[in-house]
Amino acid sequence: MVSIGLLAGLATWLFLTAGGILIWAAFVAWACFFHSGGDVPALKSTMICNSFGVLSAWIAALMLLTIPLGESLTLPLWAGIIVGVTVAAYTISANVTFLSSIPATTYGYACSFAFLLQTPDKLNVESLTEASLNNVLFAVVLSMIIGAGFGFLTGKFATILTAREDEDEGLGEA
Repeated sequence: MVSIGLLAGLATWLFLTAGGILIWAAFVAWACFFHSGGDVPALKSTMICNSFGVLSAWIAALMLLTIPLGESLTLPLWAGIIVGVTVAAYTISANVTFLSSIPATTYGYACSFAFLLQTPDKLNVESLTEASLNNVLFAVVLSMIIGAGFGFLTGKFATILTAREDEDEGLGEA
């Protein structure tokens, strides 16, 4: 409780001060880290699979914008096809060991479209191809990697605090 509360407050301050990085995406990755086991393999899996999900969504967004079938098929149908294809592709990719966490990939994918739909001015080819935090690929990946890192730090800090509590209890019994 202490470690997560302190680090959540610190993360919020950091993200709001830095600008361009997304605290909500960091919290999703933070939770994903613990959902995936809360250890070093979970950290690696969270970072890799969250990032792969963002990449998959970025590809989907580029396809939606550059392949002009939305006009003839209607945008909802075309978007449904693109999402169906890209989600199927990342699900099949889970056969590769380092891409095996479908939930972590889905969190990255979902956070990407949350970002793009909440900031429709960034849902254009120019924003999707520039090297800046206007690009979902950079903003969401960076935010999620930092969030997974905060998850890892939370676990380490909790271990330190728990060890101190155990030591203190042991002193009281002597």
